[in-house]
Amino acid sequence: MTKRYENGIFPSSKEGSLKIINTFGRYYKRVLKKRVKKIPLGISGFTCPNIDGRVAKGGCTFCENESFSPNLSKNSKKFFLNPESSENPILNRQLGEIAFQYNSTAERYRRLGYEKFLAYFQAFTNTYAPLDTLRKLYTKALGEQDCIGLSIGTRSDCVNEEILDYLVSLQSEGNEIWIEYGIQSIFDSTLEAINRGHDSASVEKWIKKSKERGLRVCGHIIFGLPGETPDMMLQTVEKSIEWGIDSIKIHPLYVVKNTALAVDYHKGKFKPIDEELYIQLIVEAMKILPSHLVVQRLTAGIGDSTLLAPAWCADKNSQLKKIRAALRAEKIIY
Repeated sequence: MTKRYENGIFPSSKEGSLKIINTFGRYYKRVLKKRVKKIPLGISGFTCPNIDGRVAKGGCTFCENESFSPNLSKNSKKFFLNPESSENPILNRQLGEIAFQYNSTAERYRRLGYEKFLAYFQAFTNTYAPLDTLRKLYTKALGEQDCIGLSIGTRSDCVNEEILDYLVSLQSEGNEIWIEYGIQSIFDSTLEAINRGHDSASVEKWIKKSKERGLRVCGHIIFGLPGETPDMMLQTVEKSIEWGIDSIKIHPLYVVKNTALAVDYHKGKFKPIDEELYIQLIVEAMKILPSHLVVQRLTAGIGDSTLLAPAWCADKNSQLKKIRAALRAEKIIY
């Protein structure tokens, strides 16, 4: 790809026309004529093979999963599923968690004017369980009031042909089905550095297999991973587009307590990305996105005592205000 970042600056945009980002809200307002919102679910019993030792130990270096999952059950550490689990003794609890989390959050969103919802299986790896359990949980969520579909967060090494075929069957029944893969970076050296537990070829393979079946795919990307240059981060965006993703989420790598990354941060081995560069990268990423691609997230933050660095990630609203201003300066509306 053409080098975009040289001598500390990005080139100015030469585009004269206004570009309106195809956000999640705009997408569904256009295709369904409804205000649609995702409801995050954190269900007990889910983990990932990078935590339970099947592919690696300790999880990704940045992972303290609760910090990404506001609805994660506090009981989630008592029992863990995996695809070979012979039984699920907490199924009834899980079904109850779906009902409670979905309905309490939907009630709040309805007061804000939202009409329909996707149940977002967010915390940990939400295909890392026996298919029979997945069927029961997904069916429960789809049966909740005003639920029009699912968005399922997972890893590329935790799906298979049978799971994809099942998701296709749900989609054929008229449900909106999204599968969200953690791409993070296309560079294997980076994935190894963060203890990801799989390589980039795995992500490419399963994104393409999902797309071949007609499923909608959202790719998660992180800016500011250890050792990455601005050009590397933008190459991840470009390659993800080539793989055929329908939607994208981008957020900065921030350091929270009780993670391996926190240890590196305290030792001076990791320096978080600064806010100005992050915003510049977001602007550049938005310039190269095709118009049809749905943007679900451009930043993230955590406003509590678990955040160690960078300090600017404590205020997501402030970040969004600055991002929108920087995009408007390039004639891009978010």
